[in-house]
Amino acid sequence: MNDALVLCEGKLGTTAGKTARGLVRYSRKYRILGVIDSTNAGRDAGEVVDGIRRGIPVFSSLSEALERCPSKPEYLIIGVATVGGLLPNEFRPTIREALENGISVISGLHEYLAEEKEFLEIAKRTGTSIVDIRKEPPLPQLHKYRNLASVIQAVKIPVLGTDAAIGKRTTAIEITEGLNRIGVKTEFIATGQTGLLQGARYGVPLDAIQGDYMVGELEHAIYQAWLNEKPDVIIVEGQGSLTHPVYVCGTRAIISATKPDAIIIQHAPGRKFRTYDPELKLPMPDLHKEIALYEAYANAPVIGLGINHEGLSIDEVKDVCRKLEAVFGIPAVDVFLEGSERLVRAIVDRFPFLKK
Repeated sequence: MNDALVLCEGKLGTTAGKTARGLVRYSRKYRILGVIDSTNAGRDAGEVVDGIRRGIPVFSSLSEALERCPSKPEYLIIGVATVGGLLPNEFRPTIREALENGISVISGLHEYLAEEKEFLEIAKRTGTSIVDIRKEPPLPQLHKYRNLASVIQAVKIPVLGTDAAIGKRTTAIEITEGLNRIGVKTEFIATGQTGLLQGARYGVPLDAIQGDYMVGELEHAIYQAWLNEKPDVIIVEGQGSLTHPVYVCGTRAIISATKPDAIIIQHAPGRKFRTYDPELKLPMPDLHKEIALYEAYANAPVIGLGINHEGLSIDEVKDVCRKLEAVFGIPAVDVFLEGSERLVRAIVDRFPFLKK
């Protein structure tokens, strides 16, 4: 693995810092040496993210990180997913400093850093690279929709949700690992920049793909995963929400590309407003209506709920899960509190031929 620092100034532990949060929790591709966020300096990044120590320090600056890290990082990863995908201005000095110190930069923003003159000039002089991963391939390389899901002989389950930045990717990864642990060969398909940065073998930065090719590109990634790996189950990371007024396109593309056999829904019972501009105060949707809409649109059953414990105590989460299970008759699971086993069991029970 390559050594990396994550830049998340002022955003670690917030929804905007979800890329940093994902890399702190799980990373196959990079060894995370630390996170840069002066507002949380001196703390363990895992404790900031979800209360679990992970031995990843938070530094006040790049200079402090370079002094204290056991080895020099090869990369500085931009750890935020901002509204509109724009680079926060306060990140620019640290990016310049990293490039001057021979550290390459990786970004998952819509604003392409490799096209900015101030960064490009330093990178050329220092022999470093600037990689924008949230970028679609050249037009001739894009794939059109071919209805490939109909020939894939694997159980296809997307983890969709009632909002953006709600934990869909994390629950999807936990389910993938849980299924693999019991001998059900499972492949995870990333649909966003964080999943790709974490080391997913298959996936696309879906919201960077122009509309005519979104479904085709994702369908191609899913098909390649099945063709190359021959998994029993394919778990697809969800994006946004079917009823989110802004982040809706990705969800519809995922359903069209996947043609689900079943669905897991991720929900945050303690969240009052949708992730977007806080001044708009967009209310969270009704879970009953959301489940009904997903099942009707995808023509597939919702067989489990992933629960985000944001804003709730442990006792409150357990109580909410019990109530949701009583209402819907399906497992409601916070994978951080109890792991993914009950969601895994729900999948195997729904598709008994997976039992070996």
